[in-house]
Amino acid sequence: MAGTLFVVGTPIGNLEDMSVRAVKTLHEVDFIAAEDTRVTFKLLNHFEIKKPMLSYHEHNAKEKGSEIIARLQSGENCAIVTDAGMPCISDPGEDLVRLCAEHGIDTKVIPGPSAAISALALSGISTAKFVFEGFLNPQKNAKKERLEELKREPRTIIFYEAPHKLLDTLQAMNEVLGDRKITLARELTKIYEEVIRTTLSQAVDLYTEKAPKGEFVLVVEGMQQEEQSLTFEQALELIKALTDKGEPLSKAAKDVARQTGFKKGELYSRFLEK
Repeated sequence: MAGTLFVVGTPIGNLEDMSVRAVKTLHEVDFIAAEDTRVTFKLLNHFEIKKPMLSYHEHNAKEKGSEIIARLQSGENCAIVTDAGMPCISDPGEDLVRLCAEHGIDTKVIPGPSAAISALALSGISTAKFVFEGFLNPQKNAKKERLEELKREPRTIIFYEAPHKLLDTLQAMNEVLGDRKITLARELTKIYEEVIRTTLSQAVDLYTEKAPKGEFVLVVEGMQQEEQSLTFEQALELIKALTDKGEPLSKAAKDVARQTGFKKGELYSRFLEK
């Protein structure tokens, strides 16, 4: 009989957030798949857990994934953990869960802290509907292109960012999204936890003057309804203005689609019908 994969959430900073069930599960499994065994060793040591660990991360996921599946098929139980928070969220653990599904191996979740949800709860920005983007592409053009795609997203948007990339990301957001509300959550649950509720332009000014420290969660306000004022016909007029200036129709439709949120294909087709 095959074993079970347990997806175990761990603290994002404060060890007191470790659940009783998570500790019990790590005590009972046969082995633990960890993003960084050195980090997980400290966690296990704190709770006096002695279990064999296997390194599982983005650079060895394919090789180690097969090994873990084989051990699960032989009847062993495995817990997968990340350095902090819930495994499988912006994490190669999702590939292991997918492999388990493909091989008919049972998976169970042991819920734990999530930096994204914790930051959202503290943000003061709408929590009714939201989207999680994780880390933006560090390449400047790719980053701006993705932000252009998100420009007319009405839901609250959650990002992760490293301190050395923070200012560039805030500048790109301010340039592409416009000056809207943002909450920056830093070092959540740790001694130097900080939550800053401000605007994108003010955040740029703040971190131009001082160097950011710690890992950040950025909670950005979605586009407000009053900003979504262009009708489909007005969007077609924008395309006409661009093509009159010599811009190819395909590019004009793409540019206006990004600006308005309408689909490029629909704009292109309707423009040709006019």
